[in-house]
Amino acid sequence: MCGITGVCYKDPQRRPSLDVVKRMSDKLVHRGPDDAQNVANGNAGFGFRRLSIIDLVHGSQPFYSNDGSVMLICNGEIYNYKELRAELSAKGYVFNTNSDIEVLVSLYVEYGNDFLKRLNGQFAMALFDSKRNLLLLAKDHFGICPLFYTLYDDAVIFASEIKAILEYPGIPREVNLSGLDQIFTFPAAISPATLFKGIYSLEPGTYAVYTGGVLTKTEYWDLEYPEIGYKYESKDEAYYVEGLNEQLLRSVKYRVHADVPVGFYLSGGLDSSLIGGLMYATNDSRDFNSFSISFSGSGKENKEINEQRYQHLMSKHLNSTHNDIDFSWGQIDKKLREVVYFSESPLKETYNVCSLALSEAARARNVKVVLCGEGADELFGGYAGYKFDTLRMNKTIHKDLDHLLEDKVRNHLWGNPEFTYEKNEHEFREVKSALYSNSMQSRYGDFDCLKTPVVNKARMKNRHIFHQRSYVDFKLRLGGHLIADHGDRMALANSVESRYPFLDVNLIDYVTKIPPGMMLQNMNEKFLLKQVAKGIVPNEIIRREKFGFVAPGSVALLKANVEWINDLLSYDTIKRQGFFNPDTIERLKKHYMKDDFVLTPPYDLDLLIIVLTFNIFLDTFQLPSL
Repeated sequence: MCGITGVCYKDPQRRPSLDVVKRMSDKLVHRGPDDAQNVANGNAGFGFRRLSIIDLVHGSQPFYSNDGSVMLICNGEIYNYKELRAELSAKGYVFNTNSDIEVLVSLYVEYGNDFLKRLNGQFAMALFDSKRNLLLLAKDHFGICPLFYTLYDDAVIFASEIKAILEYPGIPREVNLSGLDQIFTFPAAISPATLFKGIYSLEPGTYAVYTGGVLTKTEYWDLEYPEIGYKYESKDEAYYVEGLNEQLLRSVKYRVHADVPVGFYLSGGLDSSLIGGLMYATNDSRDFNSFSISFSGSGKENKEINEQRYQHLMSKHLNSTHNDIDFSWGQIDKKLREVVYFSESPLKETYNVCSLALSEAARARNVKVVLCGEGADELFGGYAGYKFDTLRMNKTIHKDLDHLLEDKVRNHLWGNPEFTYEKNEHEFREVKSALYSNSMQSRYGDFDCLKTPVVNKARMKNRHIFHQRSYVDFKLRLGGHLIADHGDRMALANSVESRYPFLDVNLIDYVTKIPPGMMLQNMNEKFLLKQVAKGIVPNEIIRREKFGFVAPGSVALLKANVEWINDLLSYDTIKRQGFFNPDTIERLKKHYMKDDFVLTPPYDLDLLIIVLTFNIFLDTFQLPSL
């Protein structure tokens, strides 16, 4: 992983300032502390910060074509680069390093924009073709690597993180109200939306071409499940278990490849345990460090969320070098500002603080790469919603006016009036209305995020209900949150690269061809994955109920009576900023402070943590009040 940034002007005669490019790339030093390059080629200037992982000596970027006309920088890893390199070598291309990224330039020269369809990896890249006066920006299939851009000053300005774009002179700073509305409504802000007005996130599986002052986006990949009526192979469970095991093992082999120490995060659940087990099953002679968050305090709240017993069970099973990160609730307020700075967004919960502590521990052990289990719940039906869908399928519901209004919203968002994602969105509009200030309410029609669908409804039409939910989870929960602010941003804050074996394009292609009935059997979530885990993961972990990782939220922070938090949630501060109704916030604070009040994530939304972290966000990035 690395950090990339740059600018490309519409005018081919205009030259970028390398001082400006350097200021932008210096904001990404945490993503790449090992090397820095700031270069110009015609009307394009690129800044690069390197985190050295493969070919430690010769992997500096940019890479150039033989004639120097193509310049490329990339944040990420190309896992199938050896196969691609062999193919291109046979065609006469010459390579000067062992870097995985070097192959991309020759691949572009050979295949043009279609080269992206040949990649298996996690990446965000920028390529300037001076012969065509063309800038190409591209993001991996799942959106693991971030890439943001804005059109300003007759140019496109881009970066791995928004804070680098804000270093470009004159960039306006204003809250994107629709992005804020998405934070309340969905698991996160969804690409292309960000919390900064006029600054966008490139969508997963998409590339953008900027030429002649015009930016055009093209989708080159999307998760696509078969339509109802598709003839699945007539194979038994054992066939799919064997095939899935082969795909996962191949994916893990790709992702343990590095010229630096590799480790893995171990939550104590099925997904991370299976990844750890497969790492040791690759016949790699290395020992791997495992890292876990534990809450070992004596209080009831610690015992309810502590998974240490299962973490130790798995690490002992593998004989991994285990690292316990003992986390106390009092650390949350001390790290919250740092988390918002790296997330560049308000948050719906505080457990990003724990993710930050994990990467800090990995870096302290000189582990630059960690493998993670994200993606399994979305692929194999790990959330409660998949069970609820099954229970609803054969129920007849009498629909009153509220139901009909909700159906209208669902049909607009998902193309299916029967599909419920997390909550009743029409009903929740009233909650948001009470939260927002009078000024916000008066303009709500301009930024209501429900007015615009956030997924491609054609990918849900005529699909099995399991696949519909999987698709939405991939787009909203996984891409927008789990591998974004929770994954990449918290890992790279401490110069650690996170890799996701469940997010392998070949594995995903295989899974889409598995009959959905194999995934959830007798209301047993992730049934098929549990069969793969047998013999790799202890039965006690396989059989345990799914345990969603949680961390203390606004209730605990309010009761801790932290001065700066009280100030950010004070009546005067809320009123002065103008986004929220100060009377509503006061009522919520009193309600949350009651002795018998309990929030139960993920079913209860912590409204005040969003308000609090939004106020931290305003302060951190010096954004104006409404």
